[in-house]
Amino acid sequence: MGNGYWQKLLRVDLTNKKTSVEPIAEEDLRRFIGGAGLAAEILRREVPAKIDSYDPKNLVIFGAGPFQGPPIAGGAKFSMTAISPVTGTFGDTAAGADWGPALKDAGYDMLVIEGASETPIYLHIVDDRVEIRDASNLTGMDTHETIDAIHKETEDKKLSIASIGPAGEKRVAIACIVVDKHSFAGRCGLGAVMGSKRLKAVAVRGTQTAEMSDPDKAKKLMGQYQKQILATVKKNEFRAHGTTALCESAEALGDMPIKYWEQDVWPEGAKKLGAPNYTKVLNAKPYPCKFCPIGCHRKIKITEPAEYVQEGIGPEYETLGMMGTNLLIDDPKAVAQGNNLASRLGLDTISAGAMVGFAMECFEKGWITDQDSDGLELKWGDPKALFALLEQIGNKEGFGAIFSEGTLGAAKKISPEAVEIVAHCKGLDFPSHDARSCISLAPTYATGTRGACHFRGGCEDVEMGGFFIPEIGIKEGMFKFFERENQSLLAAKCQDYFALLNSLVLCAFMVDGGDMPFSGVKDLFNAITGWDYSIEDLIEAGERIFTVQRLINIRDGYNAATDVMPKKMLQPAKEGFRAGKVPPFKELMEDYYNLRGWDENGEPSQGTLDRLGLAR
Repeated sequence: MGNGYWQKLLRVDLTNKKTSVEPIAEEDLRRFIGGAGLAAEILRREVPAKIDSYDPKNLVIFGAGPFQGPPIAGGAKFSMTAISPVTGTFGDTAAGADWGPALKDAGYDMLVIEGASETPIYLHIVDDRVEIRDASNLTGMDTHETIDAIHKETEDKKLSIASIGPAGEKRVAIACIVVDKHSFAGRCGLGAVMGSKRLKAVAVRGTQTAEMSDPDKAKKLMGQYQKQILATVKKNEFRAHGTTALCESAEALGDMPIKYWEQDVWPEGAKKLGAPNYTKVLNAKPYPCKFCPIGCHRKIKITEPAEYVQEGIGPEYETLGMMGTNLLIDDPKAVAQGNNLASRLGLDTISAGAMVGFAMECFEKGWITDQDSDGLELKWGDPKALFALLEQIGNKEGFGAIFSEGTLGAAKKISPEAVEIVAHCKGLDFPSHDARSCISLAPTYATGTRGACHFRGGCEDVEMGGFFIPEIGIKEGMFKFFERENQSLLAAKCQDYFALLNSLVLCAFMVDGGDMPFSGVKDLFNAITGWDYSIEDLIEAGERIFTVQRLINIRDGYNAATDVMPKKMLQPAKEGFRAGKVPPFKELMEDYYNLRGWDENGEPSQGTLDRLGLAR
C-alpha cells in the first residue's frame, strides 16, 4: 500500500531546457508534509540568502501534498513558493481550481522551476511527458486570453492552467498567477518571478492515482466530511453568499479597511457591497474548485450598465474591502469591474487596492498632484480613478509604473512622509482585516513569514466568534476583544495550524467556515499516509514548517527590529467599535516571543531548534 505521495519531484531547468525527476525522501515528507512546508525547506537548502528575487537562481516551487488527488473537500489547493519581489524573502501563495489534483494525477508531488529562459515559454505536462513549449504568441495576452489560447493550441480542454498576465511579464512586484480563470495565487508577487523566468504558464493534466494506505477508511471519511461541510455551509449561508457575507459584521467590529485605514466606520458602504445585496445585484452563484462543497468563489453576471457588462469570476471579501470600502467605493458592480481588470492583468487585488488607496491619500494630502499622475485625479470614491490606475500599474505605464516595486517602493519615491502612511509588514500590504480590532492580528502580521497576512493564521475569525480549534486549546470564551490575555497564544497556534494546512494542502475554509474538526484532518491524514500521527505530531509539524520559514526571513535580514506595526495600526479610532483602542503591541510581542521560544532578537533559540529537529 502507498502513503498518498509519489515521492517524486519534477525539476525543470529553464536555462538549459532540461527536465528531470528526483526522489523525495519519506523523512522529508514526514517532517515537512508537502506543499508550502516542503517547499520552504527546499528553498532554504537551495537558494542563497539575500538573493534578488529575479535572479535565475531563485526557484519557483509548485507544491502538492497528501490531500491532492483523492476527492477530498478542499483538496484542489496547491502551494507556490519563491523569494518574493515584494518582501525579498520567503513568499508563498496558494490557489485552487483544478491545478493541485492535476499535478498529483500527473505523478508528481512537487514541481521545481529553476533558471530562466531567453525566450517566452510555457510548460506542458501530461503524466511523464514534460515539454518546454514556445510562448512567443502568448506574449502580451491577458491571463484569460492565455488560458483560452493554450486550450485551443493543445486541443485539450482538460488541462488545468496557471498563467501570468502583462503584470507578470513586466515584473510588476504584485503580479499574481491566475488558475483556470477563477482561482488566484495572489500574494507576494510570484507572478513577477515567473515573468523574470520568461515562464508564461504551466499547463498540466494527469491520469494516475497515488495509492493510499487505507483507501476504504479514507473514502468513508471523505464522504462523511463532504456531507458535513455542505450541511454546515448551507446552514450558515457560506455557500449562498461566500465571503461577501462578512462585510457588514466586519465593518461593525472595526475590522474592515475604510479610506486606507483612516476612517473608522462606514456601515452604509459595507451594506451595499456585502451580501445579500452583492448576491442580488451581481446575480452571484457559488463557483467551486474541484471537489469543493462550499464554492466560496462567486460566478457573477452583469448585464448593465454597458461599461460593467461581464460574466465570470466576481470579487470576494478581500477585494470588496481593498477596492471597495478602502477607496470609499460602494457599488459592487464597480468593484467587480476592478476585480475583472486585475484578474486579466494578473494583479493581486489586495495589494492593487492598497496601492490605489495609498495614492488617493497622497493625492488628498498634496504629496502628489494631477501633474504627477498624468492628469489623473485620484479622488476617493471614483471608480474611474481605480480602473485607470489599475491599467497603469498592470501595464507598468504612466504614473502607475511608480508602483512596480510595491507600495513601499512607490512611497520611497514620493516622500519620507508617504513612507510613514504605508500599511504593510515586510513590504506586503495589509489585507482587509484591522489589527486594532482583532489584536491577535498584530503579532500575526508582524511575524508573518510572508508579511502581513490574515490567512496564514485566521485568528481574526476566532476573535469574532466564528472559528475554534479545541484540540489545540483554541476554545470559545478564551479571547476578549482588546484584552491581552491569550492573544499571542492564539496568534502562534493559528500560524502553526495554517502552516500545516498549506502543506497538506487543504483549503482553510474547510475548517474555518466548514467546521471540519482538526481531529477529522488528522484521521484523514492517517488513513491516506498510514503514519498514525497524533494531533500533537501534526501541530508540531506546523510549528516546524513555520520555523523554517522564519529562518529564511532571518537569513534575509529580518528580525525583532522588523517585527513592527505600521503607524496606522497604532492610531486609535475616534468612533465605532474600536474607539480609543490600539493593540498593546509591545506586550503582545513579549508574550509571543516567550511562547515561541525566540530570543530578544526574534530568533528561535537553540532549544527550540533542537526540539523541532532543525539546524540553524
